[in-house]
Amino acid sequence: MRGSAFVTLSRSLARLGRTAFPVALCVGMTVALTACGGDEDPDAGTNGVGKLSPAGIEKKAKTAARGADAVRLAGTVVTDGQTYKLSMSLKEAGGTGSVSSEALGTFELLRVGDELFLKADAEFWTHPDGKGGEGTSTPPSEADSEAADKLDDKYVKVPEDDPSYDQLRGFTDKTVLLDGLLGLHGKLGKGDRSEIGGIRTIEVNGSDGAGGSLNVSLEGTPYPLQLARAGGAGTLTLSDWGKDFPLKAPSKGETVDYGSTLPSS
Repeated sequence: MRGSAFVTLSRSLARLGRTAFPVALCVGMTVALTACGGDEDPDAGTNGVGKLSPAGIEKKAKTAARGADAVRLAGTVVTDGQTYKLSMSLKEAGGTGSVSSEALGTFELLRVGDELFLKADAEFWTHPDGKGGEGTSTPPSEADSEAADKLDDKYVKVPEDDPSYDQLRGFTDKTVLLDGLLGLHGKLGKGDRSEIGGIRTIEVNGSDGAGGSLNVSLEGTPYPLQLARAGGAGTLTLSDWGKDFPLKAPSKGETVDYGSTLPSS
């Protein structure tokens, strides 16, 4: 299974209004009733986060995110001119989901503890990454194609010593991923109140949105529900906070294990 018949993983990766307020009825019959009129309190019935300073809202959201047992993260991340689409379920014990881009195609990731697995189709493993001339790509050899067919739809165990391990693990690590994504830049301010998924939210932003924005729940725990990254570097929705999901290593029949290193050309 080793030798020029395989394309290394690291080569492949290098392509790498609903608000309801109580109505006070003015009957004028008893002093026990509250008089009608005046402005409605926008924080009535909320968790009170909207009354905090922008820095206070951001701190509450980060604390809530770190304290949650699990989360589902979906959307886009733009880095080095490449757009990645993520759909990941994450918890402390690991994570599972998919990552895709125009250059790489789509691959699945599964981490259980320190064991990390990648699953993709044969096309992913034979994706051309070399240049046979200006504007042309070197096609895979027949041997490469045959080897890729054996990896098709199999979980390939990523060795911890492989250079790709840390990069890929980051996609499945709740703490690393959230700490890297939730930061806002510039002077913090408050934005509009809105709804995401039927939940009332308050926006906190950096530099009037140029430094990113974060919509934080005004109901229950103040979880971050949507993030727009600074500089138009992607938008992510965060949901299913605290909801557990199954996480199990694939069976031996579903897995290809190369030991300490991946196949090398």
